[in-house]
Amino acid sequence: MHPNSRLIIAIILFAGLLGPGSAAEQQHALAAHGVPALAADFSHFPYVNPDAPKGGRISYGVVGTFDNLNPFIIKSIRTTARGMWDTEFGKLTYESLMQRSSDEPFTLYGLLAETIETDEERSFIQFNINPLAHWSDGVAVTADDVIFTFNLLRDKGRPPFSSRLDRVSKMEKTGPLSVRFTLSEDAGSEFPLILGLSPVLAAHATNVDDFEKTTFTPAVTSGPYRVSAVKPGEKITFERRDDYWAKDLPVKRGQDNFDEISIEYFLSDSAQFEAFKKGVYDVNPEGNPISWSRAYNFPAVENGDIIKAEFQAETPAGMYGFVFNTRREKFQDVRVRRALAMLFDFELVNRSLYDDAYRRTESYFQHSKLSSIGVPASPAEKLLLQPFPGAVEESVMDGTYRATRTDGSGRDRLVQRAALKLLQQAGYRISKGTLLNDKGAPLTFQVMTQNAGQEKIALAYQRNLAALGIDMAIQTVFDSQYQSRTQLYDYDMIIKRYTASLSPGAEQVWRWGSKSRDVQGTFNYAGAADPAIDAMIEAMLDARSEDDFVAAVRAFDRVLVSGHYVVPLYYLPGQRVAFRSRLEHPHVTPIYGYQLPTWWDKAAK
Repeated sequence: MHPNSRLIIAIILFAGLLGPGSAAEQQHALAAHGVPALAADFSHFPYVNPDAPKGGRISYGVVGTFDNLNPFIIKSIRTTARGMWDTEFGKLTYESLMQRSSDEPFTLYGLLAETIETDEERSFIQFNINPLAHWSDGVAVTADDVIFTFNLLRDKGRPPFSSRLDRVSKMEKTGPLSVRFTLSEDAGSEFPLILGLSPVLAAHATNVDDFEKTTFTPAVTSGPYRVSAVKPGEKITFERRDDYWAKDLPVKRGQDNFDEISIEYFLSDSAQFEAFKKGVYDVNPEGNPISWSRAYNFPAVENGDIIKAEFQAETPAGMYGFVFNTRREKFQDVRVRRALAMLFDFELVNRSLYDDAYRRTESYFQHSKLSSIGVPASPAEKLLLQPFPGAVEESVMDGTYRATRTDGSGRDRLVQRAALKLLQQAGYRISKGTLLNDKGAPLTFQVMTQNAGQEKIALAYQRNLAALGIDMAIQTVFDSQYQSRTQLYDYDMIIKRYTASLSPGAEQVWRWGSKSRDVQGTFNYAGAADPAIDAMIEAMLDARSEDDFVAAVRAFDRVLVSGHYVVPLYYLPGQRVAFRSRLEHPHVTPIYGYQLPTWWDKAAK
């Protein structure tokens, strides 16, 4: 045998021993669909100022409270101090394996994981830890930390972290700094990115026995900040780490610029705004157009100490509305939900309360190419929906559906008659001015609200419903009670905002999937459990091409719209933010809108 032949055979045998996918090349980034926009040698994200000065301070304000510094346990939902694991203010302490770009629909670049390896089918993904990565106590980050974290969160974490290993058939350490996840057949092409967004905890400094308990003791973490002061329920302060290991990485250049970040907590929106006027905190996102036009007339605005700015994002507006808890028997008939949604007089509310500033929400992906509104279902969508006849209304399927429009009087007779017809089909009748079911019981329910703004819109809806003899009570509760009851699904109806992105995926399982309906602490506020919804989510996760992904999301949107789980309210185009004039932000706005971690203090040098 020729010597070269022996060499070739040896190479083949060696490759076979390494197993499938072992020859995959190392990659610096991974996109959900298509290819990453930035090459491996990119120097920084395009929406940052790479020369932003370090120093100074910034303070944020939020309504609510907190009793915990661990964001990964069931007790932490909505009550953990902001900033620990935060999409708005930044993940200041804990870090994920990879960093998301805010200027691409869904693309991750290396952070704790310097590179990744995968195959064309994405049947596995291997994360290779950056040798520079270390914890705040100086100990190096290793593959053991990654494996420890996934096992711990599976056993003691909250959703969705507790389910990350459900679609992993094997997790193995392939080297001191490498961990490979072999994925199950139903994992979907997006799932490797979900793993990349997972946090990593320090195995050597995490008390497993006490992990499920709330705590005010700062953890050993790898992020750019450490907790420096805690006033339980009132304020948390972070200080920037001089020894932060990733400060010179391309994904971090131009970010994490403040020496100190503090977050102030307030009992109400009004108390928060008054504090902003007095200079207690520095940045105030404004979602109320009336307040934006009328309330910012105080001296700090007039003398230029506070700047009002508007940013244009390219993301979907999402869904904001009254959410039916379909776990309640009275809301299990879609005809009842549809009729009650028809009775909300948006035209009257928008004119009388908001000076016609809002636009009506009709889709869960409003104002984007992912929305099904006004677009007939494509052949690809029809094929996805074919196994579920009746899951989508005809008007939603052909693109002619629109949310009910009224004459703005509050008593549109045509709309009321149409809603009553649906209610009668569901077994209801009006007797002596009260709507009764076939057992003679009145249709009554309660909406739980958080603040005066929600209460105001609920009062308007209450009057609309009373015209057909429907009794809707309103209960405004403290934040702690609100959070507790939403975790337990202890409500008839609440007002919620479903945020949306250009890359919806696995998070939808915990909003709408059947598996999340009866698990406490998920975001399935409506109690949805529909095979058609599950199948459309699966199609989204399996999509590889952009066309297949858009078709799956639109089909998903059509099923949700046809299910009438929400009484749609409104949305406001653009982002409005008021901030202290000593702050500065990059001039480029990414597709996901302004990014607070990229701002800086002008006084810093």
